Amino acid sequence: MDVTISNPAWEKLSHAEKKHALFLAQKHTLELFLERGAISQAQFDKSLGDMREKMGEGANE
Repeated sequence: MDVTISNPAWEKLSHAEKKHALFLAQKHTLELFLERGAISQAQFDKSLGDMREKMGEGANE
């Protein structure tokens, strides 16, 4: 199945801006898991730390 989604706002973002938006979306997902008790605080901290390291994000997001 070929799915093409066009988002003019997304297309105007730089690679770094797209990468940061992806990081924020993934962080939000982790926060939702934590809020709902799907993961522990330790799992959240580890996952977020690993994600920051791999995506080159600072600790203040």
